[in-house]
Amino acid sequence: MFPYPSGTLHLGHLRVYTIADVLARYRTLQGYNAILPMGWDAFGLPAENAALERGVNPATWTKQNIEKMKKQLEVMNGNWDWSRELATCDPSFYKHTQKIFLMLHEKGLAYQDEAEVNYDPVDKTVLANEQVDANGCSWRSGAKVEKRRLKQWFLRISEFRESLLRDLDVLAKNDAWPERVLAMQKNWLGKSTGAMIKFPVFAFNQDIHAGIEVFTTRPDTLFGVQYLALAASHPIVADLAKSDPELQAFLDTLPGLPPDSKVGYLLPHIRAINPLAYHEDTPEATKESIPVYVAPYVLGDYGEGAVMGVPGHDSRDHAFWKEHHYDKPIRVVLSASEDESTTAMLNEPFVEHGVMTAHSGPFKGLSSKKAGEMMLTMLEAAELAKPVEKWRLRDWLISRQRYWGTPIPIIHCNSCGPVPVPDDQLPVELPEVDAHWAKGKTGNPLESAEEWLPFAADNAKTLLPVDQYIGGIEHAILHLLYARFIYKFLMNSSLVTENGGPPEAVHEPFTRLISQGMVHGKTYTNPENGRFLQPDEVDLTDPSQPKVTATGKPATVSFEKMSKSKRNGVDPTEFISRHGADATRAHMLFQAPVSDVVNWDEEKIAGITRWLGRLYDVTLRAGSWWRDDDGKPIKTWFEERAKQLDSMDDTQLAQWDSDSSVWRHVQNTITSVTSSYNEVYSLNTIVSDLMILTNTIADTDAADALIRREALSALIRMLAPIAPAFAEECWSILHQTSHSLFSSASFPVVDESLSLLEPRLQTCAVQVNGKLRVAVDIPKPPASLQGDELRDWIVGQIIKTEEGKAKLVNGSLDISSAKKVVVVRGGKTVNFVL
Repeated sequence: MFPYPSGTLHLGHLRVYTIADVLARYRTLQGYNAILPMGWDAFGLPAENAALERGVNPATWTKQNIEKMKKQLEVMNGNWDWSRELATCDPSFYKHTQKIFLMLHEKGLAYQDEAEVNYDPVDKTVLANEQVDANGCSWRSGAKVEKRRLKQWFLRISEFRESLLRDLDVLAKNDAWPERVLAMQKNWLGKSTGAMIKFPVFAFNQDIHAGIEVFTTRPDTLFGVQYLALAASHPIVADLAKSDPELQAFLDTLPGLPPDSKVGYLLPHIRAINPLAYHEDTPEATKESIPVYVAPYVLGDYGEGAVMGVPGHDSRDHAFWKEHHYDKPIRVVLSASEDESTTAMLNEPFVEHGVMTAHSGPFKGLSSKKAGEMMLTMLEAAELAKPVEKWRLRDWLISRQRYWGTPIPIIHCNSCGPVPVPDDQLPVELPEVDAHWAKGKTGNPLESAEEWLPFAADNAKTLLPVDQYIGGIEHAILHLLYARFIYKFLMNSSLVTENGGPPEAVHEPFTRLISQGMVHGKTYTNPENGRFLQPDEVDLTDPSQPKVTATGKPATVSFEKMSKSKRNGVDPTEFISRHGADATRAHMLFQAPVSDVVNWDEEKIAGITRWLGRLYDVTLRAGSWWRDDDGKPIKTWFEERAKQLDSMDDTQLAQWDSDSSVWRHVQNTITSVTSSYNEVYSLNTIVSDLMILTNTIADTDAADALIRREALSALIRMLAPIAPAFAEECWSILHQTSHSLFSSASFPVVDESLSLLEPRLQTCAVQVNGKLRVAVDIPKPPASLQGDELRDWIVGQIIKTEEGKAKLVNGSLDISSAKKVVVVRGGKTVNFVL
């Protein structure tokens, strides 16, 4: 577990920590050495911003929050391994971070370079691409992100891109990682195989490049290019903006536009030529020069910051062309079939592969894939194209222009350049700048700190990889991709192996990934104005019909992500103080499968508390169930009695039926619960399975005391990972011991007794003239009986039952006078025709 020490735990923390603790306790009961460590992701902007607001050092604020959150964690009944506690802001920890950085630097995998970066003007720091949302805003401050060119530190994650992509196939086996996470990482890596196409350019009175290079994965659509579009950061755009104030003014507006904006700036005096124009058989329309635009939908950090606009076969290009050339026809150069039927459907582009149309000149009628290969070969010979491979992944920008983070262990010397700090001088610690916090100044306090200059192999092999990582889907790219990169580097470094290991070796830090869903809170709004209501503004006299206190009208109820603005937050420690930690844990798990959203409803915990109360009562009664069993396993107990079945009287057979029914239920529950613990995502069904087993044990008074006692023992052990304190209490009552269940017992396993416990009775549905009258339990008929003998035997058994005798013989019906008796499915259904 690795929370950020914000000072307050929420229900999302409770859910993920409960899941992790349940799984760790389950593996402990199975005999494994389960490690559930706790640490604090303690560096970062929120702590620094909070320190500025409060006028305190971020270290002071962070440590206070850690202590507060540790007290909250204590009430959750979690079995955290505090001996392994760490905090990333502790110099004794981040000296290892600095050592890894120096190792990366030594291998050329950490470097400085000037780059256009995302800059948050509020937090005054650089952001990674992953920290900018879809609207171009900072994920922390919400400010509109600016583009600036700064000298930054990068980690060369691109060196590991092939293994990061290839090994996703390993993580996909046996559904070890969620398919959604694998897809997100694959998309972020973004490997594309395509071609670099050179479009010659002619310009009037402009000194620019002789051509514009465009990366495309669809060379088959070249005949359909009707314009080129450049990113705002493209070198041509930067050069032209120096002498074109209108272009510069346009560029200044782009940061405020959404990424899918259709605006564009037509570059005057510049036209591009389709490279296919030099082929004599190319249609005249393709030989015409095409306009060049600057467009915000073109990404400067992918491909070459330029795209070829193909309105007929790309959705974004289609929308852009319609915006700027609504009165001009769209050229469709490939179709779904040879009859070119899709060429008449111009409202939507045809984006699939197909058959080349007449607009493709000499390639008409060919499959688009084959035509694309031929065009690429032809242009490559003319040095106008070449096959290339592109990746969306960019090197990891790690520089941040703020104080509260790990110092980079590099000394910047004016005469000899960047110099790594020697290992024996690590850690490079942050200086004390208390005056800066007292003033509440934003920005980097290190700018004014003039005096500041800035793993065990055996354990790694024993404890790694981590068997199970539990975290929300928001970890899919940031945390997990970077963790995979660093782990691959370290496992191939001299820290672990002398020679670095074979390059094709698979090194993955997390064997299995569990992504839990969010917790949504019950939200009340005023239907008249949509305003979120405070708890004291809602009349819950009748919880099923909440009303707005001020007006008496029904309030609108929904479940939404918890936030202060929606007034739907729940303090887990307060909830635990009212209902108990174990009941809260069971309630959290019971509400939904692990991967689903939990709609948190406090009222529903009543069912959990009733169940635990009933189970506790059963445990107290179990004191009277004791009898000497000579220490025999239950399976042996049943084997001995099974040999006597043929000689048992009715009373003894009834006892056998009760005993075998209870133990059969226990064995089936062990199988189901074990599967759910192993599968993880269905932890909710464990609670329901144990509820049903509790009812069986409580209601089957006829069962032998030994069977009921052993059934209860198995139930308590299956419950222990979910409700550890409650299970410990029940265990001490049942066994009259002070030893912990987790140290003295093991998780139950099936004893292979089911083959002995086949039900001796079967339910027979009795119909009269096709209408169901009663269902009775009768013995299973001997396999040797057939035809009339089976019919007579079944009728006799029905009449022997109390319900059969009362309703079918002595009541208003008398089946003895039936004209016909039809036996179906070996006696499971019988129809009497009267």
